[in-house]
Amino acid sequence: MSNFYAAQELFTGEHWVSEVNIEVNNGKIISISKQGYDPKNAYPLIVPALIDLQIYGAEEKLLSEFPEADCIEKIYQYCLKGGAAHFQPTIASQSNEVIYKAIDAVKVYKTSGGKGCIGLHIEGPWINIAKKGAHQELVIHSPNLQEVKELLAYGKEWISMITLAPEVCSNEIIDLIQSYGIVVSAGHSNSSYETATQFFNNNIKVATHLYNAMSAFQHRAPGMVGAIFNHKRAMCSLVADGYHVNFNAIKVAKQLMGDRLFCITDAVTTTHSGFYQHKLVGDKYESAGTLSGSALTQIKSINNLVNEVGIDLGEAVRMCSLYPARVMQKLNMTATIDINENADLLCLSADRHLLKMIVS
Repeated sequence: MSNFYAAQELFTGEHWVSEVNIEVNNGKIISISKQGYDPKNAYPLIVPALIDLQIYGAEEKLLSEFPEADCIEKIYQYCLKGGAAHFQPTIASQSNEVIYKAIDAVKVYKTSGGKGCIGLHIEGPWINIAKKGAHQELVIHSPNLQEVKELLAYGKEWISMITLAPEVCSNEIIDLIQSYGIVVSAGHSNSSYETATQFFNNNIKVATHLYNAMSAFQHRAPGMVGAIFNHKRAMCSLVADGYHVNFNAIKVAKQLMGDRLFCITDAVTTTHSGFYQHKLVGDKYESAGTLSGSALTQIKSINNLVNEVGIDLGEAVRMCSLYPARVMQKLNMTATIDINENADLLCLSADRHLLKMIVS
């Protein structure tokens, strides 16, 4: 039996269409038509559901501290409340023991029917200690080949992204990770402009949280930020909360990068034990006085992009849906609304507040 969702304005991921009816059957979009449109039952806005490629926990459960399927379910529910249908549960630099337990948690969650989880995002510990940010120094190191082989064998199919500093990993290791279909993202890196450009030219297509924990742009040393700006292919995530990055700096980056810039929440939760003890301070989280994560949802990211940066709504939606989908290259995560595609829809009010989520 079909369900119908009327939109005063529909954003397909490519263009806007006015006054349409979307027919959904068995999780698939069957038709998009003006026929049968009922303005009385129409949502003001319908856009593609959002995607979050970096989120650490929810409801006072951090995945690295509670590496279990229940924690991932809590993250999923948090994502749904913020408009994201797909997500990567993430752990910051940790011991191998914790990383393996997080892999187990993703495996249990996905094999038991858990929804939305793309796979595990491992951020660190193979990063540059000079750009550790809030990461725990005790576990940061440069990996050897055997360590990487064992991790990849154990996490095959369950790890979807690894953030690492490419200058502390050999090309052989980076190539090996990518051979498993895992996205390698350059982050927490102190690379020079020249070195970073070489990595992006060779085999790394993505970088993690622009401006944060990477060599800065300076007029005599453009750093990794400059390499990302100047590269024609490299994409990069961004935390659009106004704390991690000033909104005017986002405006500059958007003008330079266009569709290579996408949003993550980098969201954490209040924690009282373990390596990472996050405390909510205003509308952001701190750990031992250091900015350690956001209190964002992806719908908040969109509203910040529109209200504070001046980005068009359709483009802001793409930055939180289509562009992250491109990074992951998953066929079931198109982030567009079209016939025969999965019905992952976000129904919004005229002022862009969440009214209803439809997930396939």
